[in-house]
Amino acid sequence: MSKISLITGGAGFIGSHLAERLLATGDRVIIVDDLSTGDARNLNSIIHNERVEYIEGSIDDESLVEDVISRADRVYHLAAAVGVALIAKQPIQTIERNVYPTQLILNQLGKCLEHGKAVPCFFASTSEVYGKNPKEIWCEEDDLVFGATTKPRWSYGVSKAIDEFLALAFYKERNLPVVVGRFFNVVGPRQTGAYGMVLPRFVQAALENKPLVVHDDGNQARCFAHVGDVVEAVTTLLETPKAFGRVFNIGSDRDISILELARKVIERVGSSSEIHFQSYAEAYDHSFEDIRRRVPDLTRIRSTIGFQAKRDLDAIIDSVAEHLRTCK
Repeated sequence: MSKISLITGGAGFIGSHLAERLLATGDRVIIVDDLSTGDARNLNSIIHNERVEYIEGSIDDESLVEDVISRADRVYHLAAAVGVALIAKQPIQTIERNVYPTQLILNQLGKCLEHGKAVPCFFASTSEVYGKNPKEIWCEEDDLVFGATTKPRWSYGVSKAIDEFLALAFYKERNLPVVVGRFFNVVGPRQTGAYGMVLPRFVQAALENKPLVVHDDGNQARCFAHVGDVVEAVTTLLETPKAFGRVFNIGSDRDISILELARKVIERVGSSSEIHFQSYAEAYDHSFEDIRRRVPDLTRIRSTIGFQAKRDLDAIIDSVAEHLRTCK
């Protein structure tokens, strides 16, 4: 009999790719999404599959959470506030949407345990939890270094850190099989630039021969991983018992500056776009702080599941461009 996998935030960019992968492996999939940042069109290729159940609803609904988790054999909790732009503008929503639903999900998983059913759960976290730790490369045991509470952008990292503490506490106290994954700039087809995601924003501008807007001086270092490689890592981790109760960086460790990324996108797309610079104050507000370098140590995930990204940055840019061209 096929497993039933629950994906919260399943109509989002990563969630929809995860749903496709789980269906390909024979799972039945329950998708819950309130479409606050997700898009039902992301599910067009699978929505009529008889093994898909799509529920438009919020995971802050306790009765809904109780229902879907009681039927699940695996849980992938991806629902959260997303994107730097959204976080900077709506810190209240960021905190509420990240923390409370996680507590509901963990409580329900705990009830399943009391009835003899251990349901493995993947909790999606973020590289934002490292805050502005000054290390060149971040590993999972590094200190979390956040800015002042007067800087709204840190609310995201702090709230996701609380989620991690909660999940790991349930593992420690109740032996709940949980895995925490910290995503580092996951990119690919169907990702939107509406919430500040840099790569789709750059590719869309380049396709239209419009200026690519680079924030600050463009020397911020980032690493980009294809969503296909990431969801493969996520599903493998949740099927690996030695991963339970642990935190994993998930992404690429090949860094590139944002300015270099803009130039590469222009070259790959064959665009005549120019590069324009914009201050953080203009893009967000005067309270905004950025992280200059964000590069993960992938030793743990490689030693645990043999993770290796299959797609390089050129292939990623090409896949995003192809998707955007077909969506016109």
